[in-house]
Order: sequence, then structure tokens, then C-alpha cells
Amino acid sequence: MLATPMETLKVLVADPVSQSGVDALNQSGRLTAVVNTGLKEDELIALIPEFSALVVRSQTKVTARVLEAATKLKVVGRAGVGVDNVDVEAATRRGIVVMNTPGGNTISTAEHAFSLLVSTARRIPQATASVRAGKWERKKFEGVELYGKSLAILGMGRIGSELARRAIAFGMRVLAYDPYLSTSRARALQVELFEKLDEILPLADFISMHMPLTDETRHMINAERINLLKKDVRIVNCARGGLIDEAALADALNSGRIAGAALDVFEVEPPDPANPLLQIPNLILTPHLGASTAEAQESVGIEIAESIGALLLEGTIRNAVNVPNLDAKTLAAIGPYLDLAERLGRFLSQIAPPRADSIIVNYSGKMNQSDTIPVGRAVLKAFLARTAGSDVNEVNAPAVATARGLRLQETRISMPGDFTDLIEITAGAHGTDPVSVAGTFFGNSPRIVMINGRHVEAKPNGVLLVLENADQPGIVGRIGTTLGAHGVNIATMALSRTEQGGTALTVLNLDSEPSHAAQEALRAIDGILDVTVVSV
Repeated sequence: MLATPMETLKVLVADPVSQSGVDALNQSGRLTAVVNTGLKEDELIALIPEFSALVVRSQTKVTARVLEAATKLKVVGRAGVGVDNVDVEAATRRGIVVMNTPGGNTISTAEHAFSLLVSTARRIPQATASVRAGKWERKKFEGVELYGKSLAILGMGRIGSELARRAIAFGMRVLAYDPYLSTSRARALQVELFEKLDEILPLADFISMHMPLTDETRHMINAERINLLKKDVRIVNCARGGLIDEAALADALNSGRIAGAALDVFEVEPPDPANPLLQIPNLILTPHLGASTAEAQESVGIEIAESIGALLLEGTIRNAVNVPNLDAKTLAAIGPYLDLAERLGRFLSQIAPPRADSIIVNYSGKMNQSDTIPVGRAVLKAFLARTAGSDVNEVNAPAVATARGLRLQETRISMPGDFTDLIEITAGAHGTDPVSVAGTFFGNSPRIVMINGRHVEAKPNGVLLVLENADQPGIVGRIGTTLGAHGVNIATMALSRTEQGGTALTVLNLDSEPSHAAQEALRAIDGILDVTVVSV
């Protein structure tokens, strides 16, 4: 990974970054930055073999084909937050570090979202075009005030929180929807927290989107939900294209079903010239400008340059999205525990209460002799990944957690109990019972050994079916028969009970995920108290 003392490494800057960022790459004398922007995939493939590092923003697509051709490449640096345009999995397979600049554009994106709110309220771009055309249409461009209006912020991470502060300063009532924002954090931000998306939408005069794009959030604003909105609502999206169904939005704007909208991001960028959105007068469009301020570009350009230099010249990993930020010696010692921690975090995220406000990671045994901070961050990253998407990594996971009111606490037990090593993580939320999962190693093989304090033994990979059931004869057979009838094969099974005739915990490793019908059939079995499917 490290450059030899006399070796000069080349860095390809494939998208525009600040000159300060380019200068920061060159200043060591051991890195040479080559700026060549606007490359098509085949052109990038032809050039990339001679480079040790690649710097991109959102335009250049770093595909598996590009990475396969990158025989010298050690690192891809994304000057920005999202790494949607980088095939992170392919990079990981090739041993290429992928870095980003978490938090560098928070203020600029929040300000742009607020600018679009004001622009939709007062129709500023349309009025400007009218005056330039020699018209004076004061009645046509009558706007509405922000003061006293309700702003629904969908997603209360760093950017959503900054937008809330600005909206409150303008006298707006701020409503918030974020399934993973704790009530205590909502109170601190002075926002009204809603449990369900469909409850907040009918109350909003303005809506601003700040969710990551995941399978759960794709087209979260669709035709069905648009029908819940006020007719005079205005929608802003500075987050990710795909959060809004563009066809449904176009229909709603053209029909007058909603008053207006502003988009900085699109499902396909740049949008196709035939996209009907481009012809709608009450829609404001900007070309993905959320991070496009001089200050943000200066910040992310310098930050990514310094991170790349630290990796290539010192072997220090910063802001990595696919590897822990560790030196080689420490990584060799705790690497297996990082993988186990991620698996336990993913498991816990799927059984935890939706508004968890605390995670406790308890270490016992030999783990107490190691630096456990990376392990705790691995837990956080995995726990948050289902809702924060690819924007969360080991570096920014604590900040993302803090923004959501999720507190991490790490504890240690010096005297081991039943296991030589144990990692146990517990998630809690105000007013609900905590849930927990614990894991260890049997030789070199990881195992889940406790769920909610009950001893089990299950492999932490693939699909797991967790059942709470009455401890009664024949129930295991009925579970197997039901799964077999729906074409689901059982790989392993673990049983645990509180007492004879009490309640039991059944954990099965499955070869495939049971369908909704299969899960409902399990719930219909007499004695089955709870059914949870977990993917780790």
C-alpha cells in the first residue's frame, strides 16, 4: 500500500475539484495529480492502469470494468458523501479502499434546500424569467409566506437537522418523520416527531426530502401518497433522485393536484430531454447543486486529497467506507471481531424497537485487551445501514447516530462468564423492553450464542428465522412441515426454553427467505407467539 521513498505515484482527478485540493495532492512531491475530466467509461478504462489513486465526484461512474482495469489502483476518493457512483463491492474484492468526505457539504446542502423552499413559496425563478421576457405580471406570481406554515422534513440526519434550525428561525412549524430518530433528539431539535409517514403528509404546507435512497425509501412519495397531500403543498428534494416517483409528480403538478415543487436531484442525471418534468412551469429545477458552493468544494477537495495522501504515503486509512480505519497490526488482531460485530449489528437492527435511543456494547474475555473503538463503530455502522444506506461508514457512524439521538455505550467485564470471548449488544428505546444479541467464536467460526438473554447456537449468516413459541409437544414438527410446504429448507435449528412448559426460542438457519405467505402460515400455528425473519 505504501509508496517507496523515491517512488512518485500518480493520482487521476476525473471530476472537477477545487484547485486547493489538486495543490494538496501535489505538495508532498511524491504524488502527481493529473486532471482529466469528462471521461467516458472506455476512456477511463484506457487511462486507469497507470494510476494509484482516483478522485471523483458524482459524475464519473467507477464501475467494475474500470476497477478490473485498474491494476495499480489503491484508493478511490469521492469528494462528497454518497458513493452511489462507485462499485464499492467490486473495489473491496480488488483490495481497493473507497473513501468519501462525510459532512463536508452539510451546510451547503441545507442552505440549498432552504433556498428552494423560498423559491417555491415566492416563485422567484418564474418571476425572473417573466421580467426578462419584458412582462410585469405581479398578480400571476403572488406567493405565500413561510411564517406560520408547516414544514415536514423527511429524514432528520445532519442536513435535515440543519434545515430544521433555519426553518424554525423563519417561524415555521417543523414536523419530522424519521423512523430512527429518538424522541429525546426530536425534543432537542424542537421538532414534532411523527410515527408514520402517512400521518405527517396531510399536515404539511411544505415538504423537504433528506432520506438516503434504499429499497425502503425508493418512491416513498408516489401517486398514492400524493393523494394525501394538501393541494397547496410544495415539495423540495435535495437528497437523492428516486425518492419521488417522477411520473407521479409530473401528473400532480400538471393537474394542479399540488402547488409546486423543486428538484435538485433526478432518477437519471442529467434528465432526458424528453422528461416531462422539464416542461412544467410550477417546477423549479437545479442541476444537483446541493454541494456546489465554493466553501463546500474547497472543504471536500482538501479533505479527500489529505486522506489519499495519508493512505498512499503513511498507510493511514481515513474516511473509508469499505475497510476499518486501522493500521495493519491492529487490523490483523481484531479483524475477525469486526466482522462478527457487523453481523450482530445487522441482526439487532432487525429486531430492535424502531426508535432505539441507546446501544450498549459489552465486551468480556480477551476482547478487553484490544482497542474496541473500531468494533463499536462496526456495530453502529451495521445497525444504521438499513436506514442510512451507503452514506454511513465507520467514520461517520457516530455522527449519524448522534444526529438521530442514538447513544452508544461500551462496557467491559474483566472476568469471563460462560465464554472465553463475548460481544453482547443491547438496543433500547424509551418505554419499550430492550433487546439483545451476543456472539463469540467456536474455534475460528462465529456463532450467535444468546438472543435476549437466552442461550442458543446459530451461524450469523444468511437468513435466520427467530420464533417465540410455547414449549409444547409437536410444535417443532409443525414448524418444519409448514416451511417444507412453502419450499423453504432448514439448514440448522437451535432451541432454548425458560422452563418446561413455558416459552421457547427457536432459531433456524434457512436456505432461502420464507415468503409472506409462509410467515403468515407460521403465525397461524397454535402456540407460535412471534415470527421474525432476519438477514445477516
